[in-house]
Amino acid sequence: MLTAVGDYISIHFDARAKPEHFERIKTQLASNPNVAFARKRIKCGWGEWSLVQATLYAVEAAVDAFPRATHFYMLSGDCAPIKSASYAHEFLDSADVDYIESFDYFESDWIKTGMKEERLIYRHFFNERTQPKRFYASYNLQTKLGLTREIPRDIQVQIGSQWWCLRRRTIEWIIDFTRKRRDVMRFFRTTWIPDETFFQTLVRHLVPEKEISTRTLTFLMFTDYGMPVTFYNDHYDLLLGQDYLFSRKISPEALELKRRLGTLYADDMAEFQISNEGRSLFKFLSARGRDGRRFASRFWETESSLGRERELMIVVCKKWHVAKRLLDRIRMVTNLPAIEYLFNEEGTALPDLGGIQGTLAKRTRHRRALMRMLFDYYETDRLIVCMDPGSIDLLQDFCGDRATTKLLEVQCDFTDDYLIGHAMRVGLAGEQTPEDTLDRLLPTIRGDMTYESDCIRDSEFENHLILRESDEDDQHADLLMRFLDISREKAQEITQQDHLFAD
Repeated sequence: MLTAVGDYISIHFDARAKPEHFERIKTQLASNPNVAFARKRIKCGWGEWSLVQATLYAVEAAVDAFPRATHFYMLSGDCAPIKSASYAHEFLDSADVDYIESFDYFESDWIKTGMKEERLIYRHFFNERTQPKRFYASYNLQTKLGLTREIPRDIQVQIGSQWWCLRRRTIEWIIDFTRKRRDVMRFFRTTWIPDETFFQTLVRHLVPEKEISTRTLTFLMFTDYGMPVTFYNDHYDLLLGQDYLFSRKISPEALELKRRLGTLYADDMAEFQISNEGRSLFKFLSARGRDGRRFASRFWETESSLGRERELMIVVCKKWHVAKRLLDRIRMVTNLPAIEYLFNEEGTALPDLGGIQGTLAKRTRHRRALMRMLFDYYETDRLIVCMDPGSIDLLQDFCGDRATTKLLEVQCDFTDDYLIGHAMRVGLAGEQTPEDTLDRLLPTIRGDMTYESDCIRDSEFENHLILRESDEDDQHADLLMRFLDISREKAQEITQQDHLFAD
């Protein structure tokens, strides 16, 4: 789309991706002289320094490969142009400035909730989304011991959107700065969410204020829950009317929208009437929905599906502690986002999604919306959750979705002692319950658990796998390999845990 009109593109392709996918894109673009690849690929994680480092690798490759490039525009795979190339070029040539949101970190209200000063003065070695226990254990230990640090004295930290457009001279200054100021680089490497502060701070430090336009040229909107709005085929006219050059997020399924925008980018004769009403229209229609005056389907919303391109993996297990141990191993080995019994346990650790996650009743009532928001929050198309086998309605709902849904049913052996403990946990028995009452109760509880498993089997879910406690480790590895779509080595690494099924 971009190189067909003479523009250049430098790509950093996440090292978490499958090698064959990278080889495919590299092979297909090998003959295009306007495409360069970062000299090094690294694994990227939301909120981590890796995002900044990957950007720097791509920028350095672009500077070396394209000496005629005048502007460097940060894009993601979800972005697309919403103006023609000639319009974009004229716009950028009309003013000798850098376009980047750059607000004072401490004085502005750019951060609405959560950590603020703590992002900077403490060292963050773990990812809050994929390693929450380690993230907060490290953070709490530092706060307890008072292990704060100073911000480099000549640096005034700024914050803003990571979607910027910088002039070549500014990019060269930044690269030179990164090589000379190792102290600043060390500082930012252990800050939290540095893609919102690193370039924003350096541009303000290096470039005269009159040469900075504090705005992004990428049109994006967020819901009241803090989730990015996704655009689809019927948003074409809306996007063209916005005072921006690119937009995100464009749905992977919006093939017609991408085709039309690609044609538009090459159209030198295209004219644009800027109305810039996108955000106010979204706010207006959102308010009508909240007030109970919703009169039609909201134009920005997708169907209730989780998304055809997404994959939901559900671990079903009556012994919650067994499933939680398994999820801990999966997180450690694969780095996939995994959430414990979110529909069964009120205290499950969930991100702030605007209140929809507040109670079990809300989570269950808005289950598809909640799940879509979790996919968006973790910026992933693959998500693992745990559910109790008694949640058959939820399982049937998610397995009937257009997304790819896989079920891994973990069947455990239940001793009498475990069933007695289970009866006490759910309020069916107490410390003073007579032994003969328990003897009559245990067969009923055991039968109930068998019935739940039979209901799952009778539903004939398409991607239903059963992992039995009595199976050998090799069988466990085979099932995990199929369930998670991972290599045998990783599957075996997950199963190498002593006492996975211990009570």
